[in-house]
Order: sequence, then C-alpha cells, then structure tokens
Amino acid sequence: MSRLESMRRRLSAQIDGLDWAASQIAQVDGDVLELGLGNGRTYDHLRERLPDRRIWVIDRVLQPHPSCIPPADCFVMGEAEDALTRLADATTKIALAHYDFGHGVKEKDVEEGARLSPFIAPLMVPGGLIVSQQPLTGFEQITGPDTIDPDRYLFYRAA
Repeated sequence: MSRLESMRRRLSAQIDGLDWAASQIAQVDGDVLELGLGNGRTYDHLRERLPDRRIWVIDRVLQPHPSCIPPADCFVMGEAEDALTRLADATTKIALAHYDFGHGVKEKDVEEGARLSPFIAPLMVPGGLIVSQQPLTGFEQITGPDTIDPDRYLFYRAA
C-alpha cells in the first residue's frame, strides 16, 4: 500500500472513529480534548460534531488553518506533560479525548503514548473515551466501529 493510500485509510478511520465516539458519549458529562492541533482539521470536525461541548486543545505551537484557531482560553500551548498537568490542576474533566501526537516513527510513538497515558488518565471522566492512533496504557481497550481495522485506530474507555 502506498503512503498516499495509507493516509486515505487513516483519515477515513479517523472520521468514522470520531463520529462513533461522539455518539457514544452523548450521555457522558465532560469536555473534549484534542491532543495535537496540527492544521486543525480534526479540531474543526470535533467542533462541528460536538457544538455544545468545550473543546480543549494542546499543542507545542499554534499554527492551524486560520478558520481552525481555537479560542485562546481553550488552547494550552507547550509540552504535553506540562499542558496535561495544568488541565488536571484546573480540574478539567474530559469525556472524549483524541490522541493525535506522533513523530511518524512507531517505536517513538509507542513510547510517547505510554509516557503520556498517566497524564491523560486524571482528566478522564468514568466512561469517557479516548480515540488514538497510538497504543496507550492504563485504559480499557474497547472495540470501535466495524468500519475500522483494529490496528489502524485504537479505542479506550476510562474507568
């Protein structure tokens, strides 16, 4: 499979996974967290699908498409560990997190996901969901929608 075909498969899985997760948290109180803004495509999708939820965004820099800039009071700039700690200290409660950090090197990405998992856990409300491209630790892995290869996107439920 070419890298372009792999990207198409990843984007389709991302859309299906986020749409599924958004429907699953309908009765779960809490905000949404986008871990990795990039150019803002996923943030824009979440904003459209969950218009009544506050969406927090964490990234090292703010450089999305101009139409996808989150409100200043919902953007936490900096390294993930520090940003997640600041949100936890503010008693932010998350019903849906989308983990979209990655370097594109599998070993580094798996290591980072394991390192950041304990920083994500205190934010999650019981029954909250995490949609992730990378394996995370300390959460119950669940099955997502049938349209997604289980190795392409991962789904977790917070205890």
